[in-house]
Amino acid sequence: MVEKILVGKVTHYYPKIGVAVVELQEALKKGEKIEIEGKTTKLIQTVTSMQLNHVDIDVAEKGQSIGLKVEDRVREGDKVYKVIE
Repeated sequence: MVEKILVGKVTHYYPKIGVAVVELQEALKKGEKIEIEGKTTKLIQTVTSMQLNHVDIDVAEKGQSIGLKVEDRVREGDKVYKVIE
């Protein structure tokens, strides 16, 4: 069974560089599988690149706003879930 845990929401998206700013409610690590959902968004991917204050990080803590490289367009207000299989 697949379980989804809400980890944060998208607060901004930079289309030219394909990066979403995500405000985290839970910790997130590189290599974890995530799903980004919204009214017109449904994206499943593995976390490959995260930044905090323009510095690459492997683990992001609860309460941080991070830059997250995304494979497709996302929108402000989209929810980010960690997928546990």
